[in-house]
Amino acid sequence: METKEFTITDDLLASKGQRFLNFIIDLLVVYMFTVGIGAAVNIIGELTENYSLAEWIISLTLIENILFMLVVLFFYYLIMELYFSRTFGKYFTKTMVVKYNGSKPNVKSIVLRTLVRMIPIEAFSFLSDNARGWHDTLSVTYVVNKHEFISKMKL
Repeated sequence: METKEFTITDDLLASKGQRFLNFIIDLLVVYMFTVGIGAAVNIIGELTENYSLAEWIISLTLIENILFMLVVLFFYYLIMELYFSRTFGKYFTKTMVVKYNGSKPNVKSIVLRTLVRMIPIEAFSFLSDNARGWHDTLSVTYVVNKHEFISKMKL
């Protein structure tokens, strides 16, 4: 019996609109996590009457705040895509990350995908006709419409 190899086709890919919405939602979630971490540190400082960490967070410069947010962003994408193949944005738009053959991405692909997102001009890689950004092409991953993908995989 011959088994066919599954490949991702253009009709399964998420649209640029879905990808943009994923980006906006995920940025908001990362921002909320970042603010939440700062608030938690302040609450712990109040409860323990040890304000040194809270004072340090308050004294962070703009560059240090951006670096802290990048660390949160890195772990957000890494954890969400590694364990769920989806971020909150992708849950909302009903999309998911897969490899070229429809399998779940491995750790190396997700780490590379997440690191490439840190390139400052990477967001502009979507301005071409291709609906895939650098973090997709370099990690050989695809963002697909979940329900269409599952239906086609069953066939």
